[in-house]
Amino acid sequence: MEREKIRSRLLKILDLAPPIKEILLSEAPLDDKRQSIRHFLEDMLRRTLEDDPVVPPLECIQVRDAIRVFESILSRRSERLAGYSLLRYLNDLLHRSDYHGLERPSPGFLAEMEHLMRGVMGKTGIYQEKMPAFPKYEGRRAAKLRSADLSRMMRAAEKFMALYACGLDEDVIRRRSRNKVRILDYFKATELEWDDWRWQTKHIIRNADTLAAMVELTEDEYRAIKLARENRIPFGITPYYLSLFDRKPGGGRDTAVRAQVLPSMHYVTKMMALREGSEHSMDFMLERDTSPIEGITRRYPSIVILKPILTCPQICVYCQRNWEIEDVYSANAALGQEKLDRALNWIEETPEIHEVLVTGGDPLLLSDDRIENLLYRLSKIPHVERIRIGTRTPVTLPQRITDTLVRDINHFHHPGKREVIIITHFEHPYEITPQALEAVQKFRRYGMEVYNQLVYTFYNSRKFEAAFLRHKLRLIGVTPYYTFNTKGKEETDEYRVPISRLLQEQHEEARLLPGTVRTDEIVFNVPRLGKNYLRARQHHDVISILPDGCRVFEFHPWEKKLELVDTYVYTDVSVYDYVRRLRSVGEDPADYRTIWYYY
Repeated sequence: MEREKIRSRLLKILDLAPPIKEILLSEAPLDDKRQSIRHFLEDMLRRTLEDDPVVPPLECIQVRDAIRVFESILSRRSERLAGYSLLRYLNDLLHRSDYHGLERPSPGFLAEMEHLMRGVMGKTGIYQEKMPAFPKYEGRRAAKLRSADLSRMMRAAEKFMALYACGLDEDVIRRRSRNKVRILDYFKATELEWDDWRWQTKHIIRNADTLAAMVELTEDEYRAIKLARENRIPFGITPYYLSLFDRKPGGGRDTAVRAQVLPSMHYVTKMMALREGSEHSMDFMLERDTSPIEGITRRYPSIVILKPILTCPQICVYCQRNWEIEDVYSANAALGQEKLDRALNWIEETPEIHEVLVTGGDPLLLSDDRIENLLYRLSKIPHVERIRIGTRTPVTLPQRITDTLVRDINHFHHPGKREVIIITHFEHPYEITPQALEAVQKFRRYGMEVYNQLVYTFYNSRKFEAAFLRHKLRLIGVTPYYTFNTKGKEETDEYRVPISRLLQEQHEEARLLPGTVRTDEIVFNVPRLGKNYLRARQHHDVISILPDGCRVFEFHPWEKKLELVDTYVYTDVSVYDYVRRLRSVGEDPADYRTIWYYY
C-alpha cells in the first residue's frame, strides 16, 4: 500500500513532463535513461531558446535554469560528489517491487521534483497576472501607465514593511523607557549608571532566574538557559539589550531580538553533544586550517583577521565562532600580550597584508588604552592601509561608544593614507534605537564609515523584513555591506534559511529599493575557502536533491580561475520545511511561491 501510494504520487508529478515519464518507466538500462533524458533536455532547451511559442514569455528563463539544474544533477561527477544518485533513486521508486532498505521520499522531495518538472516544461505558473498595459503605448501615455505600475509595486512592498516594528517608533521608545525603569529598579541603579558602559558590563545578565525577574520567559527559554549555564555554555545579555525585549513573549515584535541571545533546547543539547565529540561542526569555518599563528586568520591575499579577544559583552546564539568564544567574564578571553605581540609581528613581517579586521569576540570590550595601543601598533606598520573594527556594541551596548573612545580611534583615521571603518551587526529593525543611532553618528561625525553585516536567519527572513532593515539602516547612517547565509552548523539548524530564499529576497524585495540602500552582497562563507557570492550563478551549482528534500550544492572557491583549489559540497535546508515553518508563524506560502525556482 505504501509503495503504491508513493509510486502513484510520483507518477502524477511526472505527468507534468510526459517525455521524462516515458523514459523513466521504460525497461532500458539506467545509463541509457540518463542519455535519453539528456537528449530531451537539450532539445527542450534548444527549442526554448529559439523562441518556442509553446513556452509563455519569461517562462523560457525558468526552463533554461531548471534544465541546467537537472543536467547538473544527472552528471556522474555530481553523483560522486553528493554520494547519491537522484536518477537511480527515482528509478528504484518506480521499478522496485518493494522499498526494503530504501529511504522513503519526504513531502519536501516530492515538492522539489514537482517544481523541477514544472520548471523544465515551462509550467511554473508564477506569472499569474496579465501583461502591464504600458508596453502598448509610447511617450507620456506609456510613462504614466508605467509610473502607476511602479507605485502599485511599491505599495505592495510597503504593506509588508508596515508589519514590522522599528526601535525608532514612538510607541516602542515609550515602552522601552518603562523597561529601563524596571531594570534599574531591579539593580537599584541610577540613570547615570545606566549610561556608563562599565556598569552595563558589570551587570550582564547571565542566568535564568535573574532574567526571569525582569522579563517573562517561556518555560522552554528558562530551561534552556538553566541548562546552558550548568554546562558552561556562554550566555550573557547586557541590561541595555534586555530593555529591547517586550516584557511578555509571543507578541511577535521582539522575536528576532530574543532569538539572537536566548538559546533553544536544541542548541544547548547539540552544543553539549558536540563538545564531547568531534570538533568539525564547532569550527565550521575550519579556522584551524587558515590560522598561520594564534590570533590570526587568513583566507585572502591582502587582508587578515586579528582576534585580540574571544568574548563579547553579549553572546549571540548563532555566533560563527561559538567553538572558541569564552564566557563573558573569562580571564582567558583576551589574547595574552606575548601572543598579541607575535601576531602583530607576523602582520608586520607579511608586507602583502594591506588590511586588518580587528574582531574576535568584540574588541571594543577592551579598555580605551588597550584599543588605542593596538591601533597605534597597527598604524606603525607601513603596509597596513585600512583597519576594520568588527563590533556589535553599537547594537548591544551603545554606551560603550563614548566621545573619548571615538576620538581615540579617529587618531588613526587619516584619509588618503589610512582608513578606519566600523563593521557592525544590526539584525533587525527592532534593534535600531535612538541610542544606537547616536552611537553610529559619533563615528560618522569624525568621518568614519559604519557598515552592517546581516546574518540572514529564519527570524529576519519574512517578506520584506530585511528590506525594511536596510531602509532604516541607511537613515541612521549605516551602509548595508554583507548579508550572510546562516552557517550550516548542526547546533543552529533552527536559524538556517534555504539559499533560494536569499536569492529570492535579493531579486524580488531588495531590488525594489534604491541603489543607495541595496548595497549589500549576499554571500555564503564557505569553510576554509571564504566568501562565495551567491548572486553569481557561476560560483555554485545544485548537484542533487536528497530524499529528505534538501538540495545539495557544490560551491566554487573564489580563486578558481587563479589556482587549482578544491570545491565544497554543502547540504542546504529543505525549502519545503522552510515554507511550512513560515506558515506556522502566520505567513502566506503564496507570497513565497517563486522560491522553488531560485538555484
